[in-house]
Amino acid sequence: MQNSKLINDPVFGFINIPEGILYNIVKHPFMQRLSRIKQLGLSSVVYPGAQHTRFQHSLGAFYLMTEAIEQLKRKGHFIFDSEAEGAKAAILLHDIGHGPFSHVLEHTIVEGISHEAISLALMKKMNQEMDGGLSLAIQIFKDEYASKYLHQLVSGQLDMDRLDYLRRDSFFTGVPEGSIGSARIIKMLNLKDDRLVVDEKGIYSIENFLVARRLMYWQVYLHKTSIAYENMLIKTLLRAKELALKGKEIFAPPSLAYFLRNKIDRAEFFSTDEGLSNFINIDDNDIWSSLKVWCKHPDKILSLLSKGMVNRQLFKIEVADKPIDTEHVKKQKIRISQHFKLDEHEASYFINSGIIENKMYDPYDNSIDLLYKDGSIKSITESSDLLKTTTLSQKAQKYYLTYYRIGDEV
Repeated sequence: MQNSKLINDPVFGFINIPEGILYNIVKHPFMQRLSRIKQLGLSSVVYPGAQHTRFQHSLGAFYLMTEAIEQLKRKGHFIFDSEAEGAKAAILLHDIGHGPFSHVLEHTIVEGISHEAISLALMKKMNQEMDGGLSLAIQIFKDEYASKYLHQLVSGQLDMDRLDYLRRDSFFTGVPEGSIGSARIIKMLNLKDDRLVVDEKGIYSIENFLVARRLMYWQVYLHKTSIAYENMLIKTLLRAKELALKGKEIFAPPSLAYFLRNKIDRAEFFSTDEGLSNFINIDDNDIWSSLKVWCKHPDKILSLLSKGMVNRQLFKIEVADKPIDTEHVKKQKIRISQHFKLDEHEASYFINSGIIENKMYDPYDNSIDLLYKDGSIKSITESSDLLKTTTLSQKAQKYYLTYYRIGDEV
């Protein structure tokens, strides 16, 4: 097929990208940038095999969307070709606004701007370039299209995004608990009153999916070592930004330097093209290149943190089931302050506390519904003995404290 792309994916095998707008999306520089951003951010510090990218994940989600639409058609549901193409485009682009290292940049160099908002802005920019070819995809992404099930396939509790990242992340990390039967789940998908549902015999596959998701969060996404590493990176970027705002010389590639040297809030970011154009030029390589140079920066705080990032000298992390004792936090901060001869503000770069939250299923957020043979619909919480007899649908919280290990400095 002319102008089509056949990609050999290690998880799903061959993925065919048809000619036209979908192929143009895959070729677009905004999409190609995702091949330079790791899907699991800093998780490779725990799982060395976690080297896959957001580009690979987007292609996998596209493959599953294609399978899901074909399955719904086989069950007698009419879907316009334009609707199918719009849903596939939306899932291809759903992560396009992600910055390096997952959500780290959302909390550091830009303020109050989610990756979803950036994704939408980039989709609109591409839509102008493609003469309105992404208008339907944008409607589906924003849940403004009449056929609501299409948005559920893109963003819901049983969407193609989750079906891909659980299976893909399980594959690359080597954590078998995250493996799910995505093919089985897709075969069980159906529609009822324009809503996405699951045939009743798929209940055990859904239970396995929910348990796998919960286990993957504890074992991979919220692994304590990854959290410590991420906290360290956040503190490093915040220190670099503080120094840059004070006029100190800070090495950084031009696009990263733009965010370090300026206070950019949501209004500022979207008021001109400058914020968006600089953001899409930043990937993992910019951060690592900067960290290697910062290792020799004259600022003690920035150099110590950067060395820790580059040489894997991680923050120590303590995790507890109840809030960390404030006296313990104070004691650690004083210890760091005295050791490095820092004031309280400076010492705060070497310590941080927070909350880890994990919720397997939220019955109030686009619930997963089962379709029974008599045509009735029941929520998974009503039908599943697993959810009835456990607290798996309740939010689990843990509290953590991360701080610099005295004696690790070089």
